[in-house]
Amino acid sequence: MNISTAFAPPFKLVAPFFIIGVSTFVVTILLMFGFEFENLHYFNSSTLAWVHIFLLAFVMLIILGAMAQLIPVVLEVGHLAVDLYYAIYPLMILGTLLMAFGFYNLPILLPFGGVTVLIALFIFLIETFLTILKVKKINFIISTIIISNIFLLLGVIIGIALALNYSGIFSFDSFKLLKAHIFLVFFGYVGTTVMSMSLILLPMFWLSHSFTWVYVKTAFILLCFSICFMLFFTFSSITLVEDIAYTLCISSLFLYFLQIFVIYKKRVRVEVDIYFKSMLFSYFSLFTSLSLFFIYFFYSKDNLLLCASWLLFVGFIGFLISGHLYKIVPFLVWYERFSIFVGKKRVPMLNDLIPKKSSNFQFLNSSIGVIIVSLSFLLESDTLYKSGLCFLTLGVIFLLKDILYMAKIKEETYVF
Repeated sequence: MNISTAFAPPFKLVAPFFIIGVSTFVVTILLMFGFEFENLHYFNSSTLAWVHIFLLAFVMLIILGAMAQLIPVVLEVGHLAVDLYYAIYPLMILGTLLMAFGFYNLPILLPFGGVTVLIALFIFLIETFLTILKVKKINFIISTIIISNIFLLLGVIIGIALALNYSGIFSFDSFKLLKAHIFLVFFGYVGTTVMSMSLILLPMFWLSHSFTWVYVKTAFILLCFSICFMLFFTFSSITLVEDIAYTLCISSLFLYFLQIFVIYKKRVRVEVDIYFKSMLFSYFSLFTSLSLFFIYFFYSKDNLLLCASWLLFVGFIGFLISGHLYKIVPFLVWYERFSIFVGKKRVPMLNDLIPKKSSNFQFLNSSIGVIIVSLSFLLESDTLYKSGLCFLTLGVIFLLKDILYMAKIKEETYVF
């Protein structure tokens, strides 16, 4: 994979995505203190509000900001209309707030929030597809970007239909559509994007090379088939089709985990930094989550599903994002503010821009918090639940502090 920074947009464009996203991460953890432990269920209005805040204003904002940088870097073409990104994050925040209030108190706000999010994502999709049209040769990474964005568009459209149903405007069986919505947005877009971007970022940061892509390519194909089967199940009543969708999805994620292990074994860099530790915890959470989903498939206990979902969301996605932010933000800051001085003055290394003690403190508290909350779900202990959230809150606050610190680094601090 050829990597070129010549077409990357300015840091001031993507910085709000990262800062607002991590700030939302802090808010979502604080919101969990108000949950009644026994009422945690995926059909509970508070749970639905939390999930949408977490996914839209944290995960999606971070991904959109990262894609603003990575798409031109990977495609080696400039954005067609990069200034459109300045409209995306305000619309995403507004849409998320409307949907959150809609789930909590005013269901009539859900369609308005959904349409606002749709407009934001539609701007992103149009700009992305028009930028891809400038590419002369389509490779595996580019094809995954195209397919993932198609899944995103379908998922948002189904989400609008669910919002209309939840607000009472329409009336239909929402349970099947909810599954299709989850598969299209979380696995179809977030999942395939994580798979493709991992093949760029992990080898670059770990200095891995000469590894096979067969596992992730197979995982990508299985995941696409899984989503198609779930869509087919949405418009049918064949239980076997749903079982096949779940089986293919879990199998694809296990294959992706195997691909990450192959990249890890081929690494040259052995430094145990904050990125390395975050990735290990992230993929440990993914493996544990998949194992719990597999067990739930046979025993159908709600606490297993709750714990598996928690580890997938906060353990895997949360640490995957935080770990990469400790690499992406310093790199973008260094490239924009220090690269021009190379060969002229003394400039810092990338690791010099990372607050090591603070980042390690963040990792320690966040990882302890995730583990304790996971145990609280398995043991059904409210005391453990609140204790784990205390550790996690401290961790995510320090994550936000570190991102703000790195984003505000000035040239005069390091250049001599």
